[in-house]
Amino acid sequence: MAFFADYASVQDYLFSLKAKGVKFGIDRMRLLVEALGHPERAVPTIHITGTNGKGSTAAMLESIFRHAGWKVGLYTSPHLVRLGERVQVNRRILSEEEILAYTNQLKPVAESLGRDDPDDHPSFFEFMTAMAFLQFAGKRCDLSVIEVGLGGRLDATNVIVPEISVITSISLDHCEMLGASVEQIAQEKAGIIKSGRPVVIGRIPPAAEAVMRAVASERGCRVFSVREEFGDDLERYPETNLEGDYQRWNAATATLVARVMSPSWKLTTATISDGLQRVIWPGRWQRVTLAGQSLILDSSHNPEGADVLRTNLHRLVETTGQRPIVITGVLGAARAAPLITTIADYASEIHLVIPHQSRACTFEELERLVPTTFKGAVKRATLESLFPEGRRCTAGTKSDTVVVTGSIYLLGEIFSLIAPDMGLNEGRLQDF
Repeated sequence: MAFFADYASVQDYLFSLKAKGVKFGIDRMRLLVEALGHPERAVPTIHITGTNGKGSTAAMLESIFRHAGWKVGLYTSPHLVRLGERVQVNRRILSEEEILAYTNQLKPVAESLGRDDPDDHPSFFEFMTAMAFLQFAGKRCDLSVIEVGLGGRLDATNVIVPEISVITSISLDHCEMLGASVEQIAQEKAGIIKSGRPVVIGRIPPAAEAVMRAVASERGCRVFSVREEFGDDLERYPETNLEGDYQRWNAATATLVARVMSPSWKLTTATISDGLQRVIWPGRWQRVTLAGQSLILDSSHNPEGADVLRTNLHRLVETTGQRPIVITGVLGAARAAPLITTIADYASEIHLVIPHQSRACTFEELERLVPTTFKGAVKRATLESLFPEGRRCTAGTKSDTVVVTGSIYLLGEIFSLIAPDMGLNEGRLQDF
């Protein structure tokens, strides 16, 4: 069997797996972890799903436990810039050398599993999930925080039996795969609930909560609710260094998870608060300065995200006294429609860009969504023209605030331009 000699060949191989598309279901993952000796059982885990907020909540929990002195694995997707960001131990990302070694380890196993039936060959996401399990076990992590890739019930990560299952939010997204109602989507995400294990739910719609509680009751699980613990007054919610009301909702979810965890983890009120004030999670209403100009980088990308974006833009206009310039690129018209409508209510002008992803909306699709009532300029642009050599932004002047929003993939491309220390963008391995 031929093994890969360099990272470039590994990228090509993983891309070939990704190009075959998403393989929904966990039967292949069960076969894979069994063949690997069940590395997913080596480390206690917290399992997180939700339409929005699951990545931020995962980052908050990682920070809480790490700053309490534990060695913590973090598995999230997609990555911003580099593939290795998906798998981190104490925030050190998986290196190219490690990805090379793990791919060489996994390839013969995968080919053996797919020998009789090609559908049994693990997918790209399953490869990455296996790398996470192997890395966390090999590094002897005390805890791993695992974010679901898509849905929950049939997600590759759902082979784990966690200490706690967490559902951050429920709204309409990925409806073609998860269902056309919040109840159907809740049913899919409730699939991560495991028998006898506690469940923490964030601020979710009553109809979705009813589904969660029914599944939890069937499986003998106690449910802990953010609303029951903190109420509806945001001032009672924990604070975090990540900006925005929604991040305080996520901070409340992370805090409740920490409180529910066994006392053996030694998480005091002070350590939880300390962790929440030191979270690392780029691209979530993140403020940066580029050549003296204020930029805000945001990853709002679906209908629920549009509601959060509206709140943030409204507050920005109130605070600065002026409308921002908005740069946006979106994947899928269903996501783009509410985002473009929201942007048009607050922007002085809109610059449309197309992320280098197959699902990205075209200029024509985005332009059709701009309300006729919008009086500002709507311009087609490229990131290279907006951020020449990554040293400045050509949209507006230094007195303007520029907001970039619409897709996490778009942010990744921008980070690779303005923050070269993050590495070369691995965009073709980004989607899913």
